[in-house]
Amino acid sequence: MSKNTKHTKEPRIQITKQTEVSWRKSLLVRAIAIVVALIICAFVIVLLTKYNPFEVYGAMFKGAFGTTRKVWNTFQKLAILLCISLAVTPAFKMKFWNIGAEGQTLVGGLAAAACMIYWGNTLPPYILFPLMAIFCIVAGMIWGIIPAVFKAIFNTNETLFTLMMNYVAMQIVSFCIVFWENPKDSNTVGVINRDTMGGWLPYLFEQKYLLNILIVALITIGMYIYLSYTKHGYEISVVGESENTARYIGINVKKVIIRTMAISGALCGIAGMLLVSGTDHTINTNTVSGMGFTAIMVSWLAKFNPIYMILTSFLIVFLEQGAGEIATTFQLNESVADILTGIILFFIIGCEFFIQYKVHIRAKNKEGIKA
Repeated sequence: MSKNTKHTKEPRIQITKQTEVSWRKSLLVRAIAIVVALIICAFVIVLLTKYNPFEVYGAMFKGAFGTTRKVWNTFQKLAILLCISLAVTPAFKMKFWNIGAEGQTLVGGLAAAACMIYWGNTLPPYILFPLMAIFCIVAGMIWGIIPAVFKAIFNTNETLFTLMMNYVAMQIVSFCIVFWENPKDSNTVGVINRDTMGGWLPYLFEQKYLLNILIVALITIGMYIYLSYTKHGYEISVVGESENTARYIGINVKKVIIRTMAISGALCGIAGMLLVSGTDHTINTNTVSGMGFTAIMVSWLAKFNPIYMILTSFLIVFLEQGAGEIATTFQLNESVADILTGIILFFIIGCEFFIQYKVHIRAKNKEGIKA
C-alpha cells in the first residue's frame, strides 16, 4: 500500500436503525430498564430519606392494591387513561399530532353533566343513558373535527390548534358552572343529583366502576380490530407513512384526516361521560386532570398498539397510585415520590433507543486502521 494512500476516516461509534426487533428482545430490554431504574431509585431513597427501599416499594404496591377499594380505584383510573389513549392513537398513527384530548374529553364530560342536570331526574334510564352517550360523542367529535377541517383545508398546525382548543374547553366549562350553580369558586361545582343519583351510571354486581371497565375493554378490542383489520385502519397507516403515496393510490387524505379525528373526538367524549357520569358525578376544569397529556406518552410507549396500551396504562397508574402512598405513609414531600416516578419513566422511555437502534463500536488493529 502506498504511503500517500489516505485511509477513509470512519467514526469509532456508529448508530444504525434496526429493521426488525422481536417482541422477546423488546420485552427483555424494557424489563432490564425497569430493574436498573429500581436499583437507582433505591440509592436515591437511601440518600434522600434514609428509609429502607424495600419498605418504600412495598408502600407503592400497597397504594395500588392494598385494599379492595384501592384495587378498584386503580383499575378505574387505568380504564379512563386507556380510553383516552385509545382515542389519540388513530390520529397519532396518521401523524396528526392531536394534543387536544384534554379538551375533547372535557367537553364530553360537560355534555354528560348537562344531561344529568336537565334530564337526570325526568327521563327513565333506558332513554337517558343512550341520549347522554349520543350528546357526549357528538360533543367530542365536534371538538375533534374543528382542527381536522382546518388542517385538511388550510394546512394549519394541528399541534397548536388542538392545544388551544383545550383552553377554550376549560373556559366554556367555567362559564357553564357559573351559569348552572353560581358557586363562589368558578372552578368547582357540587355533586350532581346527589340525592336522586339521576344520570349516574349504574353499579354492576355492586361495583361502582365495573361498568366503566367493561366499556373500555370493549373499546380496546374494537380499536385493535379497527386499526389492524379494516380498510380505514389501512388508510390511516398509509396516510401516516406518506400523504403523497396515499394520494397516488387514490386515498382521499382530507376525508381520512377528518374521519379519524372524528373517531378520536368521539372516544374522548365517551371518556368524558365515564368520568362525569360513572366516576366523579360532577364537572370542573380539572376533571380530566392531565390524563389527556399522559395518554400521549401511553400511546407512544405502546407503539400505537391498543393491546400494549393496557400494560403501559397500568404502569403509569401504578406509579401514580404508589407515589401518593409513599408520600402519605412516610410523611414525605410529594416531590420525593415524583422524583422516583420520573426516574422510572425516564429509563422506560430511554430504553426505546436500544430497541429501535443498534450501537456499533469499531475496534482498531495494530496498524491503527479501524476494523
